[in-house]
Amino acid sequence: MIPSTINQLLNRDIEFQEQPNRNYKMHFEDKSVSGYRDSIETMRQVVFKILNTERYQYVIYSWNYGIELLDLFGEPVSFVCPELERRITEALIQDDRVESVDSFVFNFPQKRTVLVTFTVHTTFGDIDTERAVKY
Repeated sequence: MIPSTINQLLNRDIEFQEQPNRNYKMHFEDKSVSGYRDSIETMRQVVFKILNTERYQYVIYSWNYGIELLDLFGEPVSFVCPELERRITEALIQDDRVESVDSFVFNFPQKRTVLVTFTVHTTFGDIDTERAVKY
């Protein structure tokens, strides 16, 4: 049996408020954090962080955060390219602000390295980005 005051709370309509899209501003050159970013600049930073965080490696992050790349080492390129496309898309779609990821192009600038460029469509606009992966 649930007390009436709790029952009244549970039966009320819940209002969700969208939080501002602000994030701490990371300065990669001097490895510091100061100030804030918002909108498309926040999303550029979010995409960078997700694609540079190995999934399941850090207890501070949810298991839904980051990308799995370690197990691609030693695999043939015919496996790596389609798998990279799937894993990048899966990693970025976890963020509610990312709508889709497409326009994948694969280049091979060095031996056993693939450079993938793609477009991330967010609620704030499109971001063209790239990620190099050794396989």
